[in-house]
Amino acid sequence: MSKNIYDVLIIGCGIGGCTAALRAANLGKKVLLITRSYDLLDSNTAHAQGGIIARGDDDSSDLLSQDVIAAGDGMSYPPAVNQMATLGPELVYDILVEKLGVNFNRVDGKLIYTQEAAHSSRRILFSFDTTGREIAIAMIEAADKHKNITILKNHTAVDLITIPHHSNYPLDIYGEEKCLGAYFLNNITGKVVTILARNTVLATGGIGRIYLHTTNPIGSRGDGLAMASRAKVNIINTEYIQFHPTSLYHRDADRFLITEAVRGEGAILRNNANEPFMEKYHPDADLAPRDVVARGIWQEMLHSSMGYVWLDLSGIKIDIASRFPTIYNQLLNYDIDITNGMIPVVPAAHYFIGGIKVDLKGRTNLDNLYAVGEVSCTGVHGANRLASTSLLEALTWGYRAGEDISENSYPEDDPPFDHIKPWHDTDVDTYGDSDPTLMIQDQMTVQTTMWNYVGIIRTTAGLNRAVSDLNYLAHRTEKFYRRNRLTDQLIGLRNSIKSAQIITGAAERNKNSLGAHHRIG
Repeated sequence: MSKNIYDVLIIGCGIGGCTAALRAANLGKKVLLITRSYDLLDSNTAHAQGGIIARGDDDSSDLLSQDVIAAGDGMSYPPAVNQMATLGPELVYDILVEKLGVNFNRVDGKLIYTQEAAHSSRRILFSFDTTGREIAIAMIEAADKHKNITILKNHTAVDLITIPHHSNYPLDIYGEEKCLGAYFLNNITGKVVTILARNTVLATGGIGRIYLHTTNPIGSRGDGLAMASRAKVNIINTEYIQFHPTSLYHRDADRFLITEAVRGEGAILRNNANEPFMEKYHPDADLAPRDVVARGIWQEMLHSSMGYVWLDLSGIKIDIASRFPTIYNQLLNYDIDITNGMIPVVPAAHYFIGGIKVDLKGRTNLDNLYAVGEVSCTGVHGANRLASTSLLEALTWGYRAGEDISENSYPEDDPPFDHIKPWHDTDVDTYGDSDPTLMIQDQMTVQTTMWNYVGIIRTTAGLNRAVSDLNYLAHRTEKFYRRNRLTDQLIGLRNSIKSAQIITGAAERNKNSLGAHHRIG
């Protein structure tokens, strides 16, 4: 067993995890920031194109709160919305602009703001169409330089360590349940290591890769959600999955995101007959909330012979190639010039609205366990996320979590780390090697099941079929998991199935259509 005991273990290095790490480290805590990937920019944060909410001219926290609640279809939790709307923009300017110097777009030295759907003002800071990447680079550099932060790459979280479940001392069953760290697979050595911590923060991102079409990076497979579920942590609102309306449709391309800011600058959607159609579905037309736009596109696709619709950029008055250089250059690889033509687009799984239930400080119902960012559910997003709130929410709750940990954790209150059992697979040579082709097939089954039955529009028959298929797959995979040597791929498959079960179960139980959860029978 590892002898190192950290003040804070943070699993994930996006904006939420990095903010929590920096805040706790600045307040004197020893932090371990750990990620499954070798690439520290392999996060949903680094893939975010559009921007982060700040506070534009003639804007206010009350106005932002109203927009968030309206987009959330009345399901947003007012205290959480108020915290984000008041504290969040202050943190943007203080941390991102002043302390980290994130390269947001400016004109003559002055920050400029863009507009996105369902926002009542231009309040969104951006860095061309790579905002998340610029934020991630600045935060990771700051974390890497901090004397109180250690960064560990290439380690996949296997499960949370909790007492009494992982305790070898029988009387722990009478005490409070606590999280004491996590087991990790070293992806280089293939060995499982035990990492102990006084506080643990899940910042593992979303679940997009359990769907066939997604804008998410490969690691977004529900690792944190699944681990929390196995530790009996409270999870809510998982039926609400936001599908981004516009991802590139091309047979040779993964679902590359076309940021909503493109429509904010004047692009419009057209159907197979070259007709603009969004006015049929919402008075705000192309700037309607994302769930409405995604369903509108879905309906137009059903009524035509095409598997996509068109995004027409001809109405944009600014220099498109300069404003959206990543999109411009990326699409040139597929012989699409966005300055001259239209982009074929389809919806894709984009953002996980539900997740691990947390309070205003990021605390879960399990002592010493926090969750921040997309893996958590603060209540801000309700039933449908307002554009560009995700980075702001993660920044706000990452800050609050790091602060709360520093204020309320003391070494003299240490839980009994010496009671923790070693990982049960220490003799890995007795295990077989898993077949990658079997796991690829099972992962594809998860993705097609979720896309077909638990996607943009859901039916009772489809959800029942998904529940049945996933239960069978979970039973088979759990036996496979117990008999084979651990790999990142096997851990990811197990977690994908568990996350799919959680989401499908919630969708099946909720008979009412609201926001991103839409049932037609």
